[in-house]
Amino acid sequence: MSLHTPTTATVREAPEKRDRSLRRETPEPEADLRPMSTAAKRASVAGVVVPVVGLLVAVVLAWNRAVDWADLALLGGTYLLSGLGITVGYHRLLTHRAFDAPHAVRYTLATLGSTALQGAVADWVADHRKHHAFPDAEGDPHSPHGHGEGVRGVLTGLWHAHVGWLFAAQGTANHRRYAPDVLDDRGLRRISRAFPAMVALSLLAPGIVGLAVHGGPGGFLRGVLWGGLVRVALLHQVTWSINSLCHFLGRRRFATQDRSTNLAWLALPSLGEAWHHNHHAFPRSAQHGLRWFELDPSAWVIAAMERVGLARGVVRISAERQRGREPAAT
Repeated sequence: MSLHTPTTATVREAPEKRDRSLRRETPEPEADLRPMSTAAKRASVAGVVVPVVGLLVAVVLAWNRAVDWADLALLGGTYLLSGLGITVGYHRLLTHRAFDAPHAVRYTLATLGSTALQGAVADWVADHRKHHAFPDAEGDPHSPHGHGEGVRGVLTGLWHAHVGWLFAAQGTANHRRYAPDVLDDRGLRRISRAFPAMVALSLLAPGIVGLAVHGGPGGFLRGVLWGGLVRVALLHQVTWSINSLCHFLGRRRFATQDRSTNLAWLALPSLGEAWHHNHHAFPRSAQHGLRWFELDPSAWVIAAMERVGLARGVVRISAERQRGREPAAT
């Protein structure tokens, strides 16, 4: 299904209208879930724990210098590819429709996003849209707020928002309600169903590169470790920090109905996602870094794609519209 941009004004106002509509039609948001099987729950837990174990193994190996520049280059390259698959593909293109792209580009980005091991594209899109429909309120899948008072409440909330919600979840947001466009797109539907194969690809592909560079079973394992498990673990922690830290620490510029914040020091590792308060103020914006000094690599990639015809209908927020938004209370 091709997504076309009728007019700039229509595109920019639509997300806020959609979010209000979801609130009105869902009186019991916690009940609006797609059940998760026991096998899926176990797979989700493994997807969280195994990369962290791999990261710990890598730290030990690095301490003993069992790592070289080829391993680090593989880590950096795979981090960028799967990270941009999440930020440009899963998030800005498929979830918020901040720009349109040809089918081949959409499917490529969805495949790269799948290799980040953050869930199938339909699950990710549905959960994130539900987050925007109920930000920091009942029904938000991963808000750090509302988990009790004092230090214990703060720590409980941050843990829940960062990773605890993945262990506690009884299912994902209803696909037909929150991601009907993904279900109606045959290519995206197939990519979503092929997520287990994407997990295997995410680990085997860097293993093959490691085999080619270092040779032998040891080279294959080094590729799986650095380009697979370590990359996934690092990207997980950065992405989950948007859910937790960027709703708890940092600066606010606009008046929003949530408690989102901008965290400048997390901007580059998150490829621009840490300008999270800007994003909540203008969800459809392809740029999360709205000022010249707010570094946003994902927006740079979208701009480059636009120049060569791989992105169109890119939504940007004018300086006048930003100034017209009510400032956040100090």
